[in-house]
Amino acid sequence: MGKFNRSKWSLIFLILMLILLTGCAQWRARKMIAGMKPLMEGGKIAVNKNSDYQLVRDAMPTFLVQQDGFIEVSPDNDDLLLRASEANSGYSFLFVMDTDKPRAAKFFKKGRDYALRVLKRNEAFNDAFDKPIEEFTKSLDTFEKEDVRALFFAANGWLSWIGLTHARDATVLADLPKVEALMDKVVELDDTFNYGGIHLMLGAYNASKPVMFGGKPEEAKYHFEQAMELNDSKYLPCQYLYAKYYAVQVQDKELFVKLLEEVVNAPEDLMPEKNFANEATRMKAKILLEQADDLF
Repeated sequence: MGKFNRSKWSLIFLILMLILLTGCAQWRARKMIAGMKPLMEGGKIAVNKNSDYQLVRDAMPTFLVQQDGFIEVSPDNDDLLLRASEANSGYSFLFVMDTDKPRAAKFFKKGRDYALRVLKRNEAFNDAFDKPIEEFTKSLDTFEKEDVRALFFAANGWLSWIGLTHARDATVLADLPKVEALMDKVVELDDTFNYGGIHLMLGAYNASKPVMFGGKPEEAKYHFEQAMELNDSKYLPCQYLYAKYYAVQVQDKELFVKLLEEVVNAPEDLMPEKNFANEATRMKAKILLEQADDLF
């Protein structure tokens, strides 16, 4: 697809705004947005294939604002909501959470909320959302494999938001049973989704807590290794998170260094369809590797 073309997205956004400002009926705007799905998918593919870290990083804020604009016009478009959910959480993970946790938490929460809007179209889930965990969990039985995308991004944004918020507001920890139920449902329906991403999520979750507070390092190790098996160790966030959470928790410096050096030294075209995520992870791994003496 070549380099990510910011002018493409600027043109789309400009067209959208012109339609709205000239008084075009909202249903026409929604129809236009629905027809842009192939173009949006092409843009996503182009971003994912791009290995120019700075180019995509600089373009992402504009892209996020554009997505919000599309959703304002077409608030019931599930595909738009899930694209925005993924983008907000991805942007926060790759560019914000290491330097500004409160701001990162806002992006993760936004990603969660967009995905929940899709899930809440399911009447059983919507009715059970604020009820006891038993009813919440039972409502998940109404979801099928086609719902994994929404379930995954809701769980990802929710868990990450809790992780970045609980130190300031411990009440958010009360949501964890619901997040656990969502993660379990994704494993049940399709644990291969997003390169085994649910195993990454469960690995980080089980390794992020000390054993005395419910941490399960051996279970975390299993999930990290399962994720790496599913993507043939080509999706570098696996090794990065394995090092950041599991290796640090069990104080295995040798494993920590090995995993991060694997990320740093990986070839640029290791996984062409995820070039950008891998390149951004390489940048994060270099910084984390420099902290080894402070972590062990």
